[in-house]
Amino acid sequence: MPRAVFAVRPSITLALLAMSMASPAWALYKVVGPDGRVTYTDRAPSDTPAQSLKSNGSVSSTEGLPYELQRVVSRYPVTLYTGSNCNPCDAARQLLKGRGVPFVEKTITTSDDIKALSRLEGTDQLPVGRIGTKQLLGFNQSDWSSYVDAAGYPAKSALPLNYRWPAAAPLASPAESKAASQTGADKGAAGEPKANGEGAAAPAPSGPAPKGFRF
Repeated sequence: MPRAVFAVRPSITLALLAMSMASPAWALYKVVGPDGRVTYTDRAPSDTPAQSLKSNGSVSSTEGLPYELQRVVSRYPVTLYTGSNCNPCDAARQLLKGRGVPFVEKTITTSDDIKALSRLEGTDQLPVGRIGTKQLLGFNQSDWSSYVDAAGYPAKSALPLNYRWPAAAPLASPAESKAASQTGADKGAAGEPKANGEGAAAPAPSGPAPKGFRF
């Protein structure tokens, strides 16, 4: 008898592979067995000492969610980085909410937010999606849907009727922004011209600058 051949979408295959390799990223506990073998789990073991792993602050609360959805959120938490007047950001947000995916939204509106995004995600492009350890740059509905599927989120929303997504918050905390502003002010004060000329700013260059040169 001829063998049946099944075609699998490459994007979904890659998504499943990426998810399968990402277990330490979603695990909440690190367990070291008697033989020294290290394993990761999303449940605290009752018979073995376990080390609680620190969250990156981008994990949505699972309180009040159905058990199966809690498991998916714990394993593959979703973070969405957005900007203002960003149509692709709006589309990404709409897709996640339409699928009933709990997520944390971080807004990028200040220079401190941009610096924090570059440090965390290595990009200044928006939107940025983070599903477990998988990074999604820009918005492509097919790609985003494939990775949401691969993570195990339901095809239709399973959220309680009274569920409310957390309010979007700036990526850079107020304390970080204040510290950065203070550092800039200190540098500015140190560089102010003095009466004797010490510390004076360099004179503005005269004449046209060479091509490609930035002052």
